Amino acid sequence: MNRRVVILNELAQGIRPLAAGVGWFEELTDTEQFEVVRDLAGFCIQARATSEDGPESIRRAGIRPTHTPAVLVTRGRLTEQLPKIINLPPDERVKAFRLLVALLGVADDRRRRRFCADGCGHAWHHLRTGAGTETATT
Repeated sequence: MNRRVVILNELAQGIRPLAAGVGWFEELTDTEQFEVVRDLAGFCIQARATSEDGPESIRRAGIRPTHTPAVLVTRGRLTEQLPKIINLPPDERVKAFRLLVALLGVADDRRRRRFCADGCGHAWHHLRTGAGTETATT
């Protein structure tokens, strides 16, 4: 896993505080911020996030339910809503970032309980132990 993937998974799992993640995200260029939001959306799809995960994700993200990314995530089919979130204007990106980190956390928590409770080979599920992070700095 590259450094960015490790950071995003640590944020989603609560290993790294969201406030630190927001600070990191704000230091990125516009292009890098877009890439991070795009990557997060892809991770959410991989983790099988649903629009039903929206309310808990909004709560965890600490954004208002009326903020544009929050409205979109609860509006229905995520495969249709995530591209809209990815393409929000730059002034909405921090809210989108916070929400997608939380959405990934909610979906991955569920996935881990259902499919990985007895162990798995997903490197991102072993970040607390340090396994799978050896390539994080390359």
